[in-house]
Amino acid sequence: MQWEGENEPGLHLHLLPAKGWTNHARSWSFAQHVEVALQQEKYDVVIGFNKMPHLDVYFAADVCYQARVTKDKLGWYRLLPRYQIYTKLESAVFAHGNKTEIMLISPQQQSEYTRVYQTEPSRFHLLPPGISRDRIAPSNANDIREEIRHHYSIPNDHFILLMVGSGFKTKGVNRSILALADMRDTLKQRCHLWIIGEDNPKTFLKLARQKHIDDQVKFFGGRHDVPELLIAADLLLHPAYHENTGTVLLEAMLAGLPVLTTDVCGYAHYVQEAQAGKVLTSPFLQEKFNIEVENMLTSPEREQWQQNGLAFAKHEEIFQLVSVATNLIEQIGKQK
Repeated sequence: MQWEGENEPGLHLHLLPAKGWTNHARSWSFAQHVEVALQQEKYDVVIGFNKMPHLDVYFAADVCYQARVTKDKLGWYRLLPRYQIYTKLESAVFAHGNKTEIMLISPQQQSEYTRVYQTEPSRFHLLPPGISRDRIAPSNANDIREEIRHHYSIPNDHFILLMVGSGFKTKGVNRSILALADMRDTLKQRCHLWIIGEDNPKTFLKLARQKHIDDQVKFFGGRHDVPELLIAADLLLHPAYHENTGTVLLEAMLAGLPVLTTDVCGYAHYVQEAQAGKVLTSPFLQEKFNIEVENMLTSPEREQWQQNGLAFAKHEEIFQLVSVATNLIEQIGKQK
């Protein structure tokens, strides 16, 4: 937990310590130091991206910790200091009777938090997506596509299956590797699975080797040219286990890249509404995913999915997160 970024002109940057050997210890330390700072200064509005007490506004980018622990962990996990600290910080924001206004980026979040904490519905504010307009495919998209595919020696009749996002386990990289391995040979030998994002690929490379497709699976690490890679690819795979939003789903659509994802992603409904790909319903079935990957690569609907995604750029609300959030914060400040 540390500040990463430039000190913007006109802004006062006050760095507070976050001490401790573990993430939860540092989170608690930071919350304690924020409390002291708030007692010393009078701020118009206190906005937090970390769960902690004394916030006027919380930007909810994370899933409900309590709900995730209940689903994924055994009972003894609740005895750990990690659990005790994170639930206390989360409760300080969401518990019934608190005053923090909550900005959500996915409708699924509200149902989870309300179920766990009985949070008042009036405190939730759903924000639209905040996609950058530079994600819209430019007029020279075909040239970009040809250039990248030529650079990596990808023939015109080959397919690039693209995954984007850090946290390879959560994003379902193993599911995509298994899907590639299960393809009929005539199609498999023309497919390349590219994974963009920061994480340790060791486990997934081992799986690819076991399935004898390691020469077709490439981990690129973090990249600054994701918009160009979206244009160069043929299908976005996003078989996530859980995902608050899935911003890359919208970015792919705006680039004209068909999408195959799971319904646990907060933004999956945009893919359905735009008819820019397919959304698999829960529970996830690997066999069904394998079939859909193969079907989408060979479907005559590919061009229509592409055009539908490109047309989605006309929906102005997908670019308005910042303006909507700013207006909300100003309203809350006036009401204090």
